Amino acid sequence: MNNGKSILTTKIKASGKFYLLLAAFLVTAFSGFAQTRSEALLTDNWKFYRGKNDAAYNKSFNDKNWQTVSVPHDWAIAGPFDKEIDKQVVAIEQNGETKPTEKTGRTGALPYIGEGWYRKTFRISNLTKGKRVLIQFDGAMSEPRVYFNGKQVGEWNYGYNYFYIDVTDLALADADNVLAVHLNNRPQSSRWYPGAGLFRNVHLIVKDEISIDNWGVSITTPVVNEQLSKVNIKTKITGSNVRLVTQVLDAQGKEVVSETTEKIFGNEFEQNIAVANSKLWSPETPYLYTAVTRLYQGDVLKDEVKTRFGIRTISYQQGTGFSLNGVKRKFKGVCLHHDLGPLGAAINVAALKRQLTILKDMGCDAIRSSHNMPSPEQLELCDEMGFMFLAESFDEWAKPKVENGYHLYFDKDAEKDVVNLVRANRNHPCIVMWSAGNEVPDQWGAEGVKRAKWLQDLFHREDPTRPVTVGMDQVKNTMQSGFGALLDVPGLNYRTHLYEEAFEKFPQGFILGSETASTVSSRGVYKFPVVFAKNKQYNDLQCSSYDMECCDWSNLPDDDFVLQDDKPWVIGEFVWTGFDYLGEPTPYDDYWPSRSSYFGICDLAGIPKDRYYLYRSRWNKEEPTLHILPHWNWEGREGQTTPVFVYTNYDSAELFVNGKSQGIRKKNNETHQSRYRLMWMDVKYEPGTLKVVAYDSTGKVAAEEKVVTAGKPYQIVLNADRKMLTADGKDIAYVTVSVVDKNGCPCPTGTQQLKFNVKGQGTFKAVCNGDATSLEPFTKPTMKLFSGKLVVLVESAKQKGNIELAVTGSSLKGAKINLKAN
Repeated sequence: MNNGKSILTTKIKASGKFYLLLAAFLVTAFSGFAQTRSEALLTDNWKFYRGKNDAAYNKSFNDKNWQTVSVPHDWAIAGPFDKEIDKQVVAIEQNGETKPTEKTGRTGALPYIGEGWYRKTFRISNLTKGKRVLIQFDGAMSEPRVYFNGKQVGEWNYGYNYFYIDVTDLALADADNVLAVHLNNRPQSSRWYPGAGLFRNVHLIVKDEISIDNWGVSITTPVVNEQLSKVNIKTKITGSNVRLVTQVLDAQGKEVVSETTEKIFGNEFEQNIAVANSKLWSPETPYLYTAVTRLYQGDVLKDEVKTRFGIRTISYQQGTGFSLNGVKRKFKGVCLHHDLGPLGAAINVAALKRQLTILKDMGCDAIRSSHNMPSPEQLELCDEMGFMFLAESFDEWAKPKVENGYHLYFDKDAEKDVVNLVRANRNHPCIVMWSAGNEVPDQWGAEGVKRAKWLQDLFHREDPTRPVTVGMDQVKNTMQSGFGALLDVPGLNYRTHLYEEAFEKFPQGFILGSETASTVSSRGVYKFPVVFAKNKQYNDLQCSSYDMECCDWSNLPDDDFVLQDDKPWVIGEFVWTGFDYLGEPTPYDDYWPSRSSYFGICDLAGIPKDRYYLYRSRWNKEEPTLHILPHWNWEGREGQTTPVFVYTNYDSAELFVNGKSQGIRKKNNETHQSRYRLMWMDVKYEPGTLKVVAYDSTGKVAAEEKVVTAGKPYQIVLNADRKMLTADGKDIAYVTVSVVDKNGCPCPTGTQQLKFNVKGQGTFKAVCNGDATSLEPFTKPTMKLFSGKLVVLVESAKQKGNIELAVTGSSLKGAKINLKAN
């Protein structure tokens, strides 16, 4: 097992000016790219048992009656939801609470607590003398204890981290090998839904004894220029009398340059390779090269590793803030928890790609993994699709937030956890910053300052090219103690009223909004009167989508917009959160049923809320945005004041109700909201048509949008994010289901119970309606609409062919949609 030790001792300059250069990423899933090395995902035919079983590690144990599952797997996502699961009586200090109250949905009210066993039997077809066998885990929730052929071979504590184990001495060439993993999830071990099980991929790696080390390739670009860039490649190996050949390929797979070296220092080769006519990586142009590294002994190829990388330079400087490739910019980022809504914590590439596609359309260009280490798949997609990444490590240090949190392991494990985080991911061009922690209670006192410095030095030792931040919520304390001053990048979580003071007192010369807004809303739900409110609660346990409500400790989006636009020393923001997530149902932590968050710009099903278009109107500079809220189905509100908001990147617009003008509104500086929203606060509701006409800077009509009062729900409508799937048994299509009236007008208040049936080369995977109070399971093929919509997930089979999804509901005309697995 990787022991977390490092020979790298270079340190980054800790304040003032930073020149932080490229990254690339280590490929983890190239199978059979050389006869000398093979890598396979251990995906199918795992045996799973929920509970305690002291004999399950034995190779001869009979697991025939255990459940057969595929990995990645989350054993808890099927439910049921239960308020007694992980019920906590606590005061959430991060939220300003001083008195303990009963929290029933804080960790999602799903059955993740307890022990679980996974067993996998397999043969290693290419195992011969002189080969090494590694098992690599991308994450296992949690406290994995690993057994191979009846012997314990390793363990880890942190469920979000990557680790690998050398099992060569126990591996059998011509017989069954048995891998067994025991997991244990303690109560009160998380502040959100952590998931349960082997929720990330497990790799089997077979290579020569003379080979490139696991995570042994490190690529940086110390000189970046479109005419000529210098690519520095360090390669750690095991063996002697060897030479290294590195070939750089462009995005089309054509050779750019090749270099050979026999000079080795200790166990490491170092090459400096010139790349002419460099194409630079950025969110707008995420260009990726590939380094093919071949290790030879004499004329015999011993190993080959492919590493994708991007050429780019980053800098953080007093006065100018953050620059990418020499161009100043501000982060337009969101925070993301690791769960994928109805899929739970189990990683799925199609689900991750859908999230990023939705965020890309919004104009988002950066992701913060909150508050844990990201999956390799998420980072690979951010490399490919063009997202900068703030890779976070811990939610706790030595001082606890929850009884059984990471503080139990910090003193013993923090160094090796940081080492593995960096070495596994340091080559991703998307990563532009590391985070050592989030709102840690260690912000108080001298010990916390020492821990912050120790962790930052660890990151610098392992990666001298990127800065380190911490998401700070106790900003006054960090000003006094020196905690904030020592960080490479001072990150403020909320505390907009302290930005000016922090800028004056911190020496770095810039401030990052490491966590912003925490505005709460429920998709398609609107409350009256429309007024600014903090910690507002309603009998239906929903939040208003007028985007005027936030928490006691947070603020509205517009407050951050002003800082981002007016203060050149604010280098960007990461909004809490891009998508709703399971658990942490603020402001209903102590109400039931409420089991998921309201913070998302998109709901738990991935359907954009109104606030999506507010951010899009600022962030997406390529396409126009014109969005009206609320819906216009308000039976019983006739004649009552029903304010209308418009989110648009046009400066002015005119509102009409049934053809009658309600006046023109123009963005102005009277309030933070009027600067970014067009608002008609005195509109009286009458059924019919609500229309907005936007005007360009010359006063000409530029665009228009309308909302119509719908009649009774009549027909189901289906819309898939894509219709062609890969026949690999894990690709997923997301089908949005809505209802319309006889005239085809969407029915925004529909709550009908629907049923789903999938035929052909696909299966029903899950369903989600985005309602934080729904206790219907995600894994059963029936669910009620919420605000007129829900999303059905259809998973491909491993055989090619047609797939049909049929959706029915009482008193509704059903609908079918055809997909294809190819």
